[in-house]
Amino acid sequence: MANDSYSVIVKNIGKRYKIGAAQERQDTLRDVLVAGARKIGSAFKRGKLAKATDDHIWALRDVSFEVKQGSAIGIVGRNGAGKSTLLKVLSRVTEPTEGYGELRGRVGSLLEVGTGFHPELTGRENIFLNGAILGMTRKEINARFDEIVDFSEVEKFIDTPVKRYSSGMYLRLAFAVAAHLEPEILVVDEVLAVGDADFQRKCLGKMGDVAESGRTVLFVSHNMSAILRLTEETIVLDKGRVIKRAPSAEAVDFYLNRGMSKLGERYWEDDEVPANAVPFRPLAIRVVDKDGVVSDSMRSVDPITIEIDYELEQDITGLRVGFYLNSTRGEAIFTSFDTDSETLFKQYNMRAKGVYTSRCVIPANTLNEGRFVLGVNASSYRVRRYFQDDQALSFSVDASGAPGTHWPEPRPGGVRLPLAWDIQEKG
Repeated sequence: MANDSYSVIVKNIGKRYKIGAAQERQDTLRDVLVAGARKIGSAFKRGKLAKATDDHIWALRDVSFEVKQGSAIGIVGRNGAGKSTLLKVLSRVTEPTEGYGELRGRVGSLLEVGTGFHPELTGRENIFLNGAILGMTRKEINARFDEIVDFSEVEKFIDTPVKRYSSGMYLRLAFAVAAHLEPEILVVDEVLAVGDADFQRKCLGKMGDVAESGRTVLFVSHNMSAILRLTEETIVLDKGRVIKRAPSAEAVDFYLNRGMSKLGERYWEDDEVPANAVPFRPLAIRVVDKDGVVSDSMRSVDPITIEIDYELEQDITGLRVGFYLNSTRGEAIFTSFDTDSETLFKQYNMRAKGVYTSRCVIPANTLNEGRFVLGVNASSYRVRRYFQDDQALSFSVDASGAPGTHWPEPRPGGVRLPLAWDIQEKG
Protein backbone atom coordinates (compact mmCIF):
# COMPACT_ATOMS: atom_id res chain seq x y z
CA MET A 1 0.00 0.00 0.00
CA ALA A 2 1.26 3.49 -0.80
CA ASN A 3 2.74 5.45 2.07
CA ASP A 4 0.24 8.24 1.29
CA SER A 5 -2.37 6.20 3.18
CA TYR A 6 -0.39 6.54 6.43
CA SER A 7 -0.70 9.58 8.67
CA VAL A 8 1.97 8.42 11.18
CA ILE A 9 5.26 6.74 10.20
CA VAL A 10 7.80 5.85 12.90
CA LYS A 11 11.17 4.36 11.97
CA ASN A 12 13.63 3.05 14.57
CA ILE A 13 13.02 5.86 17.05
CA GLY A 14 15.22 5.84 20.14
CA LYS A 15 15.39 8.36 22.98
CA ARG A 16 18.26 8.33 25.47
CA TYR A 17 18.41 10.40 28.65
CA LYS A 18 21.35 11.10 30.90
CA ILE A 19 20.39 10.14 34.43
CA GLY A 20 20.32 13.09 36.78
CA ALA A 21 20.98 15.69 34.07
CA ALA A 22 18.61 18.39 32.90
CA GLN A 23 17.74 18.08 29.24
CA GLU A 24 18.87 20.88 26.97
CA ARG A 25 16.18 23.11 25.57
CA GLN A 26 16.78 24.21 21.98
CA ASP A 27 14.55 27.15 21.11
CA THR A 28 16.16 28.37 17.91
CA LEU A 29 17.82 26.98 14.81
CA ARG A 30 21.13 28.30 16.13
CA ASP A 31 20.64 26.33 19.37
CA VAL A 32 19.99 23.15 17.41
CA LEU A 33 23.08 23.64 15.20
CA VAL A 34 25.34 24.46 18.16
CA ALA A 35 24.09 21.44 20.12
CA GLY A 36 24.62 19.21 17.10
CA ALA A 37 28.16 20.49 16.56
CA ARG A 38 28.98 19.84 20.22
CA LYS A 39 27.75 16.26 19.96
CA ILE A 40 29.78 15.61 16.81
CA GLY A 41 32.89 17.20 18.32
CA SER A 42 32.52 15.16 21.48
CA ALA A 43 32.15 11.97 19.43
CA PHE A 44 35.30 12.69 17.41
CA LYS A 45 37.27 13.42 20.58
CA ARG A 46 36.42 9.97 21.83
CA GLY A 47 37.01 8.47 18.40
CA LYS A 48 33.55 6.89 18.31
CA LEU A 49 29.90 7.79 18.43
CA ALA A 50 28.19 8.14 21.77
CA LYS A 51 26.91 4.93 23.25
CA ALA A 52 24.93 4.03 26.34
CA THR A 53 26.81 4.03 29.62
CA ASP A 54 25.82 3.42 33.20
CA ASP A 55 24.70 7.05 33.57
CA HIS A 56 22.34 6.89 30.58
CA ILE A 57 18.99 5.21 30.07
CA TRP A 58 17.10 4.45 26.87
CA ALA A 59 13.46 5.50 27.34
CA LEU A 60 12.75 4.28 23.78
CA ARG A 61 14.72 1.94 21.53
CA ASP A 62 14.13 0.74 17.96
CA VAL A 63 10.45 1.74 17.94
CA SER A 64 8.88 1.36 14.49
CA PHE A 65 5.24 1.36 13.39
CA GLU A 66 2.84 2.96 10.91
CA VAL A 67 -0.69 4.21 11.45
CA LYS A 68 -3.19 4.43 8.62
CA GLN A 69 -5.08 7.67 8.19
CA GLY A 70 -8.30 7.65 10.19
CA SER A 71 -7.22 4.89 12.60
CA ALA A 72 -7.56 5.01 16.39
CA ILE A 73 -4.52 3.42 18.03
CA GLY A 74 -4.07 2.70 21.74
CA ILE A 75 -0.68 2.62 23.46
CA VAL A 76 -0.37 0.70 26.74
CA GLY A 77 2.41 -0.40 29.06
CA ARG A 78 3.40 -0.24 32.70
CA ASN A 79 4.85 2.94 34.23
CA GLY A 80 8.25 3.69 32.70
CA ALA A 81 7.56 1.72 29.51
CA GLY A 82 8.10 4.82 27.34
CA LYS A 83 4.51 5.70 26.41
CA SER A 84 4.63 9.41 27.27
CA THR A 85 8.13 9.77 25.83
CA LEU A 86 6.91 8.35 22.52
CA LEU A 87 4.05 10.84 22.34
CA LYS A 88 6.39 13.71 23.19
CA VAL A 89 8.73 12.70 20.38
CA LEU A 90 5.85 12.42 17.91
CA SER A 91 4.46 15.79 19.03
CA ARG A 92 7.94 17.34 18.65
CA VAL A 93 8.11 18.32 22.30
CA THR A 94 11.47 16.53 22.39
CA GLU A 95 13.83 15.31 19.69
CA PRO A 96 14.67 11.61 19.26
CA THR A 97 18.24 10.46 19.86
CA GLU A 98 17.99 8.22 16.80
CA GLY A 99 15.46 7.36 14.11
CA TYR A 100 12.66 9.59 12.95
CA GLY A 101 8.90 10.04 13.04
CA GLU A 102 6.70 11.56 10.36
CA LEU A 103 3.21 12.91 11.03
CA ARG A 104 1.21 13.96 8.00
CA GLY A 105 -1.39 16.54 8.93
CA ARG A 106 -2.22 19.03 11.65
CA VAL A 107 -1.43 17.61 15.10
CA GLY A 108 -3.39 18.41 18.25
CA SER A 109 -1.56 17.22 21.39
CA LEU A 110 -2.76 16.92 24.96
CA LEU A 111 0.25 15.58 26.85
CA GLU A 112 -0.06 17.42 30.14
CA VAL A 113 -2.31 20.06 31.65
CA GLY A 114 -2.09 23.33 29.74
CA THR A 115 0.05 22.01 26.90
CA GLY A 116 0.60 24.82 24.39
CA PHE A 117 -0.99 27.53 26.55
CA HIS A 118 0.68 30.86 27.27
CA PRO A 119 0.03 31.65 30.94
CA GLU A 120 -0.18 35.42 30.44
CA LEU A 121 -2.85 35.16 27.73
CA THR A 122 -6.55 34.74 28.41
CA GLY A 123 -8.49 31.60 27.59
CA ARG A 124 -9.93 33.35 24.52
CA GLU A 125 -6.50 34.42 23.28
CA ASN A 126 -5.07 30.93 23.83
CA ILE A 127 -7.84 29.37 21.75
CA PHE A 128 -6.92 31.61 18.81
CA LEU A 129 -3.18 31.06 19.42
CA ASN A 130 -3.58 27.27 19.34
CA GLY A 131 -5.75 27.46 16.25
CA ALA A 132 -3.15 29.60 14.49
CA ILE A 133 -0.42 27.08 15.43
CA LEU A 134 -2.55 24.37 13.82
CA GLY A 135 -2.70 26.48 10.66
CA MET A 136 -6.35 27.47 10.95
CA THR A 137 -7.72 30.81 9.82
CA ARG A 138 -9.42 33.18 12.22
CA LYS A 139 -12.71 32.47 10.44
CA GLU A 140 -12.30 28.71 11.03
CA ILE A 141 -11.49 29.27 14.71
CA ASN A 142 -14.47 31.60 15.15
CA ALA A 143 -16.73 28.91 13.71
CA ARG A 144 -15.71 26.50 16.49
CA PHE A 145 -15.21 29.03 19.31
CA ASP A 146 -18.64 28.77 20.99
CA GLU A 147 -18.52 24.97 20.85
CA ILE A 148 -15.09 24.95 22.50
CA VAL A 149 -16.16 27.28 25.31
CA ASP A 150 -19.39 25.37 25.89
CA PHE A 151 -17.55 22.03 26.12
CA SER A 152 -14.90 23.40 28.48
CA GLU A 153 -17.47 24.95 30.85
CA VAL A 154 -15.15 27.92 31.58
CA GLU A 155 -17.23 30.61 29.86
CA LYS A 156 -17.21 32.77 32.99
CA PHE A 157 -13.40 32.88 32.95
CA ILE A 158 -12.72 32.90 29.21
CA ASP A 159 -11.25 36.42 29.37
CA THR A 160 -9.11 35.68 32.45
CA PRO A 161 -5.37 34.91 32.03
CA VAL A 162 -4.99 31.14 32.17
CA LYS A 163 -2.24 31.42 34.81
CA ARG A 164 -5.11 32.03 37.24
CA TYR A 165 -6.95 28.85 36.19
CA SER A 166 -7.08 25.81 38.43
CA SER A 167 -5.62 22.58 37.04
CA GLY A 168 -9.14 21.38 36.32
CA MET A 169 -10.00 24.51 34.33
CA TYR A 170 -6.71 24.21 32.43
CA LEU A 171 -7.55 20.63 31.54
CA ARG A 172 -11.09 21.39 30.41
CA LEU A 173 -10.01 24.17 28.08
CA ALA A 174 -6.91 22.34 26.83
CA PHE A 175 -8.90 19.25 25.87
CA ALA A 176 -11.68 21.30 24.31
CA VAL A 177 -9.14 23.13 22.13
CA ALA A 178 -7.26 19.96 21.17
CA ALA A 179 -10.43 18.07 20.22
CA HIS A 180 -12.48 20.82 18.54
CA LEU A 181 -9.96 22.69 16.38
CA GLU A 182 -10.10 19.82 13.89
CA PRO A 183 -6.55 18.45 14.01
CA GLU A 184 -6.04 15.64 11.53
CA ILE A 185 -4.05 13.75 14.20
CA LEU A 186 -5.08 13.87 17.87
CA VAL A 187 -2.47 12.76 20.42
CA VAL A 188 -3.75 12.26 24.00
CA ASP A 189 -1.83 11.07 27.05
CA GLU A 190 -3.17 9.83 30.41
CA VAL A 191 -3.73 13.49 31.36
CA LEU A 192 -7.48 12.81 31.37
CA ALA A 193 -6.97 11.12 34.75
CA VAL A 194 -6.64 14.63 36.24
CA GLY A 195 -10.28 15.50 35.58
CA ASP A 196 -13.35 14.52 37.57
CA ALA A 197 -15.32 11.44 36.59
CA ASP A 198 -18.05 13.32 34.69
CA PHE A 199 -15.51 15.26 32.65
CA GLN A 200 -13.51 12.09 31.90
CA ARG A 201 -16.66 10.50 30.47
CA LYS A 202 -17.34 13.64 28.46
CA CYS A 203 -13.79 13.62 27.05
CA LEU A 204 -13.95 9.94 26.17
CA GLY A 205 -17.22 10.53 24.36
CA LYS A 206 -15.68 13.37 22.36
CA MET A 207 -12.64 11.26 21.52
CA GLY A 208 -15.00 8.60 20.22
CA ASP A 209 -16.61 11.21 17.96
CA VAL A 210 -13.17 12.31 16.71
CA ALA A 211 -12.18 8.74 15.91
CA GLU A 212 -15.47 8.07 14.11
CA SER A 213 -15.03 11.22 12.02
CA GLY A 214 -12.05 9.66 10.24
CA ARG A 215 -9.26 11.51 12.02
CA THR A 216 -6.25 9.68 13.43
CA VAL A 217 -6.08 9.21 17.22
CA LEU A 218 -3.10 8.08 19.33
CA PHE A 219 -4.32 7.38 22.86
CA VAL A 220 -2.21 6.44 25.90
CA SER A 221 -4.16 5.16 28.89
CA HIS A 222 -4.08 2.74 31.82
CA ASN A 223 -7.86 2.45 31.49
CA MET A 224 -8.26 -0.77 29.50
CA SER A 225 -11.99 -0.22 29.13
CA ALA A 226 -11.37 3.13 27.41
CA ILE A 227 -8.70 1.54 25.19
CA LEU A 228 -11.12 -1.19 24.11
CA ARG A 229 -13.95 1.27 23.57
CA LEU A 230 -12.06 3.89 21.57
CA THR A 231 -9.33 2.10 19.62
CA GLU A 232 -9.14 -0.48 16.86
CA GLU A 233 -5.54 -1.57 17.41
CA THR A 234 -3.22 -1.26 20.39
CA ILE A 235 0.56 -1.14 20.74
CA VAL A 236 2.11 -2.65 23.88
CA LEU A 237 5.38 -1.08 25.07
CA ASP A 238 7.79 -2.60 27.57
CA LYS A 239 11.12 -1.05 28.56
CA GLY A 240 11.02 1.31 25.62
CA ARG A 241 10.36 -1.32 22.94
CA VAL A 242 7.28 -2.42 21.02
CA ILE A 243 6.54 -6.00 22.06
CA LYS A 244 3.05 -6.38 20.59
CA ARG A 245 0.73 -4.76 18.09
CA ALA A 246 -2.66 -6.34 17.55
CA PRO A 247 -6.41 -5.65 17.53
CA SER A 248 -7.15 -3.96 20.85
CA ALA A 249 -8.93 -6.92 22.47
CA GLU A 250 -5.99 -9.23 21.69
CA ALA A 251 -3.39 -6.66 22.75
CA VAL A 252 -5.17 -5.93 26.04
CA ASP A 253 -5.39 -9.67 26.78
CA PHE A 254 -1.67 -9.98 26.08
CA TYR A 255 -0.87 -6.98 28.30
CA LEU A 256 -2.95 -8.20 31.23
CA ASN A 257 -2.09 -11.89 30.99
CA ARG A 258 1.62 -11.21 30.57
CA GLY A 259 1.57 -9.88 34.11
CA MET A 260 3.00 -6.53 33.09
CA SER A 261 0.86 -4.81 35.72
CA LYS A 262 2.33 -6.61 38.71
CA LEU A 263 1.37 -3.85 41.10
CA GLY A 264 -1.43 -6.11 42.28
CA GLU A 265 0.68 -7.30 45.22
CA ARG A 266 1.82 -5.65 48.44
CA TYR A 267 4.35 -6.80 51.03
CA TRP A 268 4.50 -5.14 54.44
CA GLU A 269 7.93 -4.15 55.68
CA ASP A 270 8.77 -4.38 59.38
CA ASP A 271 8.57 -0.61 59.87
CA GLU A 272 5.04 -0.58 58.39
CA VAL A 273 3.64 -2.82 61.10
CA PRO A 274 2.93 -1.22 64.51
CA ALA A 275 4.41 -2.92 67.56
CA ASN A 276 0.97 -3.39 69.12
CA ALA A 277 -0.07 -5.71 66.23
CA VAL A 278 1.76 -8.58 67.96
CA PRO A 279 1.09 -11.52 67.83
CA PHE A 280 -0.45 -10.81 64.40
CA ARG A 281 2.05 -10.11 61.60
CA PRO A 282 0.73 -9.12 58.12
CA LEU A 283 2.91 -10.45 55.31
CA ALA A 284 1.27 -9.73 51.94
CA ILE A 285 -1.94 -9.07 50.04
CA ARG A 286 -2.48 -9.71 46.34
CA VAL A 287 -5.13 -9.67 43.63
CA VAL A 288 -5.15 -12.73 41.35
CA ASP A 289 -7.00 -13.27 38.08
CA LYS A 290 -8.76 -16.42 36.84
CA ASP A 291 -5.46 -17.80 35.48
CA GLY A 292 -3.61 -17.36 38.78
CA VAL A 293 -1.69 -14.28 37.57
CA VAL A 294 -1.07 -11.42 40.00
CA SER A 295 -2.19 -8.15 38.38
CA ASP A 296 -3.70 -4.78 39.22
CA SER A 297 -5.95 -4.88 36.14
CA MET A 298 -8.84 -7.33 36.32
CA ARG A 299 -11.91 -8.15 34.24
CA SER A 300 -15.41 -7.74 35.58
CA VAL A 301 -16.58 -10.86 33.70
CA ASP A 302 -14.00 -13.06 35.47
CA PRO A 303 -13.73 -14.10 39.13
CA ILE A 304 -11.25 -12.04 41.17
CA THR A 305 -9.30 -13.67 44.00
CA ILE A 306 -8.06 -11.75 47.05
CA GLU A 307 -5.28 -13.40 49.08
CA ILE A 308 -3.97 -12.21 52.46
CA ASP A 309 -0.81 -13.82 53.92
CA TYR A 310 -0.06 -13.42 57.63
CA GLU A 311 1.82 -14.98 60.51
CA LEU A 312 0.63 -15.64 64.06
CA GLU A 313 3.45 -15.61 66.59
CA GLN A 314 1.20 -17.27 69.17
CA ASP A 315 -2.31 -18.77 69.35
CA ILE A 316 -5.21 -16.31 68.91
CA THR A 317 -8.85 -16.86 69.82
CA GLY A 318 -11.69 -15.25 67.88
CA LEU A 319 -9.48 -13.84 65.08
CA ARG A 320 -11.08 -12.66 61.85
CA VAL A 321 -9.09 -11.41 58.85
CA GLY A 322 -10.74 -9.54 56.03
CA PHE A 323 -10.90 -6.52 53.77
CA TYR A 324 -12.85 -3.37 53.09
CA LEU A 325 -13.43 -2.71 49.38
CA ASN A 326 -13.80 1.00 48.64
CA SER A 327 -13.81 3.29 45.64
CA THR A 328 -10.83 5.61 45.19
CA ARG A 329 -13.05 8.36 46.63
CA GLY A 330 -13.46 6.38 49.84
CA GLU A 331 -17.01 5.19 49.13
CA ALA A 332 -17.67 1.80 50.73
CA ILE A 333 -18.52 -1.01 48.28
CA PHE A 334 -18.58 -3.97 50.67
CA THR A 335 -16.72 -5.65 53.54
CA SER A 336 -15.88 -9.33 53.96
CA PHE A 337 -14.12 -11.43 56.64
CA ASP A 338 -12.76 -14.96 56.44
CA THR A 339 -15.04 -16.19 59.26
CA ASP A 340 -18.31 -14.74 57.93
CA SER A 341 -19.29 -18.35 57.27
CA GLU A 342 -20.63 -19.90 60.47
CA THR A 343 -18.81 -23.13 59.58
CA LEU A 344 -15.42 -21.42 59.31
CA PHE A 345 -16.18 -19.34 62.40
CA LYS A 346 -16.55 -22.52 64.45
CA GLN A 347 -13.64 -24.31 62.77
CA TYR A 348 -11.17 -21.48 63.34
CA ASN A 349 -12.43 -20.10 66.63
CA MET A 350 -8.85 -20.63 67.82
CA ARG A 351 -5.95 -20.30 65.36
CA ALA A 352 -2.70 -21.90 66.37
CA LYS A 353 0.68 -20.23 65.92
CA GLY A 354 1.83 -20.45 62.29
CA VAL A 355 1.67 -18.91 58.81
CA TYR A 356 -1.70 -18.63 57.05
CA THR A 357 -3.32 -17.43 53.81
CA SER A 358 -6.92 -16.26 53.93
CA ARG A 359 -8.35 -16.36 50.43
CA CYS A 360 -11.68 -15.38 48.94
CA VAL A 361 -13.15 -15.11 45.46
CA ILE A 362 -15.26 -12.20 44.26
CA PRO A 363 -17.64 -13.86 41.78
CA ALA A 364 -17.59 -12.91 38.12
CA ASN A 365 -19.94 -10.09 37.11
CA THR A 366 -19.87 -8.42 40.52
CA LEU A 367 -17.75 -5.28 40.19
CA ASN A 368 -18.33 -2.35 37.87
CA GLU A 369 -15.50 -0.75 35.92
CA GLY A 370 -13.23 1.60 37.85
CA ARG A 371 -10.41 1.72 40.35
CA PHE A 372 -10.85 0.08 43.75
CA VAL A 373 -8.94 0.20 47.05
CA LEU A 374 -8.52 -2.71 49.46
CA GLY A 375 -8.19 -2.05 53.19
CA VAL A 376 -7.10 -4.89 55.50
CA ASN A 377 -8.41 -5.58 58.99
CA ALA A 378 -7.37 -8.25 61.50
CA SER A 379 -9.31 -8.22 64.76
CA SER A 380 -11.18 -10.15 67.42
CA TYR A 381 -14.72 -8.79 67.33
CA ARG A 382 -15.28 -6.22 70.13
CA VAL A 383 -12.15 -7.47 71.89
CA ARG A 384 -9.13 -6.17 70.04
CA ARG A 385 -8.02 -4.83 66.69
CA TYR A 386 -4.58 -6.23 65.86
CA PHE A 387 -3.91 -4.55 62.54
CA GLN A 388 -5.60 -2.26 60.04
CA ASP A 389 -4.35 -0.70 56.79
CA ASP A 390 -7.09 1.28 55.05
CA GLN A 391 -5.15 1.58 51.78
CA ALA A 392 -3.30 -1.69 51.51
CA LEU A 393 -3.66 -2.16 47.74
CA SER A 394 -5.50 -0.81 44.69
CA PHE A 395 -6.57 -2.43 41.42
CA SER A 396 -8.62 -1.63 38.33
CA VAL A 397 -11.59 -3.44 36.85
CA ASP A 398 -12.45 -3.46 33.14
CA ALA A 399 -16.17 -4.02 32.52
CA SER A 400 -15.93 -4.93 28.81
CA GLY A 401 -18.48 -7.64 28.08
CA ALA A 402 -20.27 -7.21 31.43
CA PRO A 403 -24.09 -7.09 31.59
CA GLY A 404 -25.40 -3.96 29.89
CA THR A 405 -22.19 -2.90 28.16
CA HIS A 406 -24.01 -2.98 24.83
CA TRP A 407 -25.44 0.30 26.10
CA PRO A 408 -22.73 2.97 25.70
CA GLU A 409 -23.54 5.02 28.79
CA PRO A 410 -21.42 4.63 31.95
CA ARG A 411 -23.24 3.25 34.98
CA PRO A 412 -22.72 4.65 38.47
CA GLY A 413 -21.88 2.52 41.47
CA GLY A 414 -19.24 0.01 42.40
CA VAL A 415 -21.13 -3.16 41.50
CA ARG A 416 -22.57 -4.39 38.19
CA LEU A 417 -24.63 -7.49 38.97
CA PRO A 418 -26.22 -9.79 36.36
CA LEU A 419 -29.72 -9.55 37.83
CA ALA A 420 -32.45 -11.84 36.47
CA TRP A 421 -35.23 -10.03 34.64
CA ASP A 422 -38.48 -11.29 33.19
CA ILE A 423 -40.52 -9.52 30.51
CA GLN A 424 -44.18 -10.41 30.05
CA GLU A 425 -46.59 -9.01 27.56
CA LYS A 426 -50.12 -8.61 28.81
CA GLY A 427 -52.67 -7.85 26.19
